[in-house]
Amino acid sequence: MNLTLNGLERHIRGAFPRFQGSQRTKVHVIRFADDFIITGRTRAFLEQEVSPLIEQFLSARGLELSHAKTRITHIEDGFDFLGTHVRKYHGKLLCTPAKKNVHAFLETIRHLVKRQKQATAGQLIRQLNPVIRGWAQYHQHGASKRTFATVDHHIFTLLWQWAQRRHPHKSRWWIKEKYFRSEHGNNWVFFGHLGCPQGKWQDVRLFRASSVPIRRHTKIQGEANPYDPQWEPYFEARAGVRMAQNLQGRRQLLHLWKEQEGLCAVCQQRITQLTGWHSHHLMWRTHGGSDRADNRVLLHPNCHAQVHNQRLEVVKPRPQRGVRKA
Repeated sequence: MNLTLNGLERHIRGAFPRFQGSQRTKVHVIRFADDFIITGRTRAFLEQEVSPLIEQFLSARGLELSHAKTRITHIEDGFDFLGTHVRKYHGKLLCTPAKKNVHAFLETIRHLVKRQKQATAGQLIRQLNPVIRGWAQYHQHGASKRTFATVDHHIFTLLWQWAQRRHPHKSRWWIKEKYFRSEHGNNWVFFGHLGCPQGKWQDVRLFRASSVPIRRHTKIQGEANPYDPQWEPYFEARAGVRMAQNLQGRRQLLHLWKEQEGLCAVCQQRITQLTGWHSHHLMWRTHGGSDRADNRVLLHPNCHAQVHNQRLEVVKPRPQRGVRKA
């Protein structure tokens, strides 16, 4: 199915150009694996022209459109796609976590808590944190902040009930002091302890979905080709942004900066927040290079442009710094 749909977007665009006479068709195809959305200017246009063309395209390849899963709706009424609810509110498009997706996530959390009735708080947190973090990071690119707060409240209620079941004869104050502490102005941070290999105890706390920052996704350019050398600077810039946005990436940037003693590998001048930087691949990814730190150096943006324009080969700052002609 995934391979069959590879030509669907090209087929739809060829059949429906941007304009029919003086009217815009507003036909766009958005696809992920075998799930896709097709937009159009009116419901009748989608039902009478676009839908029959899709059915014809699939039929020629031995497939058919699932009428049970296919839905034609107005954007102001919204629809669910890949766990996200897409809807326009007074002309503004918002993508929020779908209700079904939120309910399924909370049901997963509920089952995890039920299965850990005899576990310690630390063991329960170890089970919950990866699930909460993964779900929140999946939805961090949409309008999810309010949903994150609601989810945190539901999880708090589940954990409070879990603690009360474990200590039915203890007061609420005692339970609060045992399982919850104050952090950064929040008096209800669920925490516990886990044993370490050194024989010590390590404090762990529950991950909160609302602690995940909202970051808008920057769509990749449609014509960008990761195997074309002329697009190498574009993909390096995207990789640099991703590195600066996560802890592991920031650690790698700091490692490279210290390795180079804070100096650009080309001009030997200081790299600061004011000058900016680019993370450059010594062996380009289009030539088989990796994303590991041993294949990267930090360059000033102007130096980075010169390296690509003049086809300069950059070397690691140790044992030798500088560039040489390729």
